[in-house]
Amino acid sequence: MSVSEAPRVLVIGAGAVGSFYGAILKRAGCSVSVVLRSDYDAVAADGFVIDSPLGDLSYRPEHVHHVDDIHSGSAQSAPDIILLCVKILSTADRVALLRPWVGPHTRIALIENGIDIESALAAAYADNPLLSCVAFIATSRVAPGHIQHSAYGRLVMGTFPHGIDANCRELADLFEAGGIRVKRSDDIVAERWKKCVWNAALNPLAVLADGADTETMLDAPGGEQLVRELMREVCAVAAAAGYPLDADRVIDGNIEGTRNMPGFRNSMAQDYLNGRGIELDAILGNVIAIAQRRGVPVPRLQTVYVTLRMRGF
Repeated sequence: MSVSEAPRVLVIGAGAVGSFYGAILKRAGCSVSVVLRSDYDAVAADGFVIDSPLGDLSYRPEHVHHVDDIHSGSAQSAPDIILLCVKILSTADRVALLRPWVGPHTRIALIENGIDIESALAAAYADNPLLSCVAFIATSRVAPGHIQHSAYGRLVMGTFPHGIDANCRELADLFEAGGIRVKRSDDIVAERWKKCVWNAALNPLAVLADGADTETMLDAPGGEQLVRELMREVCAVAAAAGYPLDADRVIDGNIEGTRNMPGFRNSMAQDYLNGRGIELDAILGNVIAIAQRRGVPVPRLQTVYVTLRMRGF
């Protein structure tokens, strides 16, 4: 695809993750605009500074919108592709957040954590192609508009609810042109379950452990065993939902991969330590809801969830 053919992209939720993937599409030749809240003044003035092993990914968006901007959403001005990268919180209405920006031909791509996070958007925007992406990335915001990308960046992408259509192939090609690897999956929900095994166990547990890093959690007496038991419960729910995993292989692989990295604070630990909301329902609550519908006992996951609710999350 030539630069002249590259689509206009709007990143909604241009934080540490959204700004990075916006930078990748910018490097692929796309026109990239952003919608953000907390760093609006800094980005409007100076753009993004992104330090990365991939090189200097700093860029100035074509347009910088505040989340409260009024936008016509007309077919002429609507973006070709929206990257929705906001955290999924109980206070966030993603359907309403998208509404001012979606045109009749806009493709919507989610780069967000969680299970069963696509259905509401698929229902609200039934005529718009919906792509779901699972990101494997280590990145953080170190100052307003300043992002530190430490490692990874790979995406797994598919058309929701299943398949790989032309829209998926085009966006995957653009990300690869910008310098990251993309796995195209015809069963993106299954891919979400694979990532959920790690996320639903270690993210909420990090908050209960007062923002502990991965090494601290795994090395605590009984820590690795607890993590393995939480992961096994997630695998049981996935199987009951129609997405069976090789539990032993998946769990061993997750533990080994985590131990092969220096201890790090996961996204929920970082949000907790910085006083931000945590994605408790998207990452864990939805798993428990599915377990209850399917009659799968998940006592350890339920204990973590209820305890965090007791703490006001």
